[in-house]
Amino acid sequence: MFKKVNAYKAVLVFKNGAYSKVITNGTFWVSPFEQLYEYDMAKEFNAPCDLNILLKDEKLAAMLEVVEVKNHEIVLQYENGVFKTVLTSGRYAFWKGVLNHVFIKADLSKAEITEEIDKMTLTRMEVMQYIRVFPVESYEKAIMFVEGKFEKKLEPGLYYFWKNPTTISVSKADMRLQQLEVSGQELLTRDKAALRINFYAQYKVADIEKALMENKDYMNQVYVLLQLALREFIGTLTLDELLDKKEAASPYVLSAVKEKAASMGVELSACGIKDVILPGEVKEIMNQVLIAEKKAQANTIMRREETASTRSLLNTAKLMEDNEMLFKLKEMEYVEKIADKINSITVSGGTQVVEQLKQLFVPGK
Repeated sequence: MFKKVNAYKAVLVFKNGAYSKVITNGTFWVSPFEQLYEYDMAKEFNAPCDLNILLKDEKLAAMLEVVEVKNHEIVLQYENGVFKTVLTSGRYAFWKGVLNHVFIKADLSKAEITEEIDKMTLTRMEVMQYIRVFPVESYEKAIMFVEGKFEKKLEPGLYYFWKNPTTISVSKADMRLQQLEVSGQELLTRDKAALRINFYAQYKVADIEKALMENKDYMNQVYVLLQLALREFIGTLTLDELLDKKEAASPYVLSAVKEKAASMGVELSACGIKDVILPGEVKEIMNQVLIAEKKAQANTIMRREETASTRSLLNTAKLMEDNEMLFKLKEMEYVEKIADKINSITVSGGTQVVEQLKQLFVPGK
């Protein structure tokens, strides 16, 4: 029987169950004792028997590309520059000549991805199951630990590592300017007045290694330092002094805490008292004191104005006493004011008008 083998096809010939030869493009005679296995050379080669036996044929071995993948490895297969699949542990054979095969072998026993694999391939579903991803945002920095030991600092970006028994952890810190609220602190002033203070502090992480490696829960430690400094400041002032010097809390607390916070990798930039909350009884007393102070100020102003008015009248009287013309002008001023309130005035007689008005409004001696 004759058998025709088309282009890009290959036929393996077995005689009495044993491999005999490989035949490519052409026509050949097949005896009744021979078995044929036809292959498409554009596809993967699946051996009908042990591959080692077939590879003893130099002709067939030259036609195949064999890829061996160990237990701790994977191989990324590309066909004509396009990612195809992931090959796990085992032995694979591919026909040469039809497709351009590229294989990238990756060692999963190490954490770092040192192979030249583009990120688009790393994000493929077939590959992601072998990958660990650690994102670091643009406003963050991070430090990486391998098997519990510090490895390196990480700048913003995406970091890919092979998934294996090696323990990798990433600790991140927000590097933006942030605000820490110290709210509802119940404190006593020097004169034993109980009150509540709302305090704030602005900070940012300046040294990520100090903040995350040398200190545990650095923000809680900074919070406690602010509390203690605020208590110390409030305890040196009476209630009245505190209300007058609230702004002094900022430089006092900042100078007391800034250096200690810097040793934790934290930089304090500003702080201050937001609110001073007084108990109801104290607030009522303060309101009464304020009302009394305002009344006293009003009385002082009224007395000052009365004194000024009396002094002005006295000066006017002295001037009028020394100057008759000024006295006459003042008389006419008063007459004008009185005339504004009178509808009509009848004047008779030959005396002067001013003398008549004087007789009307000035009692005789």
